[in-house]
Amino acid sequence: MNFLTLDLNLLRVFDAVMIEQNLTRAASKLAMTQPAVSNALKRLRHAFNDELLIRTAYGVKPTPRAENVWPAIRSALSSLEASIAPPTFDPSQATASFRMAMADATAAYWMPYLVRTIEQSAPGFNARMMPLVTRDPRNMLMHGDIDIAVGFFPGVVSQLTGGQSSAGTAICHSSLYSGRYVCVMRKDHPLSTGQLTIDSYCSAHHLLVSFSGRAHGLIDEILAHMQLQRRILLTVNQFFTAGRVVANSDLLTVLPHHLISSTGMADQLVWKELPFATPAVNVDMLWHEREARNPAHKWLRDNLIELVDKTFSSDNHEFENQSALV
Repeated sequence: MNFLTLDLNLLRVFDAVMIEQNLTRAASKLAMTQPAVSNALKRLRHAFNDELLIRTAYGVKPTPRAENVWPAIRSALSSLEASIAPPTFDPSQATASFRMAMADATAAYWMPYLVRTIEQSAPGFNARMMPLVTRDPRNMLMHGDIDIAVGFFPGVVSQLTGGQSSAGTAICHSSLYSGRYVCVMRKDHPLSTGQLTIDSYCSAHHLLVSFSGRAHGLIDEILAHMQLQRRILLTVNQFFTAGRVVANSDLLTVLPHHLISSTGMADQLVWKELPFATPAVNVDMLWHEREARNPAHKWLRDNLIELVDKTFSSDNHEFENQSALV
């Protein structure tokens, strides 16, 4: 390759296709026809002497060579854009609409704070809450079905931080906060007094919160490694439903501690430390690379992070003190 004769516009096309991983969407973003995008990629393949992007049933898949050069190209284009056209953004005068996916309890916890921020600082913004039905929302983000996902995505974040999966190449993430799992039951449950043992836990009947409806979760995997199992009598896909059912039955459930208050049944519930170790509940925010430089989207991301910093520790500590008295 001779860099001096390379048409740098081709790199803009390459960048757009890498972000979208779809020729049609990239062409729309660039205000080009799809044949023009295909022709640009053909010229790039000749320059790099590599296929770069391979067509699949769902779009295109980058080759190792494409994944290797894209970070430098992405960084260079971003720096050039920022220097030529520095962004100016006034949220009080802007209009924007966001589709956000998160669990019902997460939304109940954070949306009141976010609504107040929008009303005070960005009155032209609005948000649409979408159901979160998976622990891997990358396809929803890739296809533009949602703009932001907030939740516990251990497999996704592990791949993004470990560089193990090209499927997540165009997905960005930010850690919001970390919590822990606890066992939750009604106040007058037979197991509500004294220490919860592994035998009494496994002997009880359980409710599982599962977004996918699969009646097997993280706790069951932990128990299986201990050659133990529990009886899951009911599976639901909402934390609010879980809180109401547990408050009115003998079922036990496992919830992130910070979400107990969001069930709306905190005054009727008691929590116990689990009699076995569990990993932390790391809550992350995911979004697509195409939105990384969108000033309205960045405003939303920054404010979600700021809300977490301001409210999570104090509110969670307050509820923890209340729960300790139960």
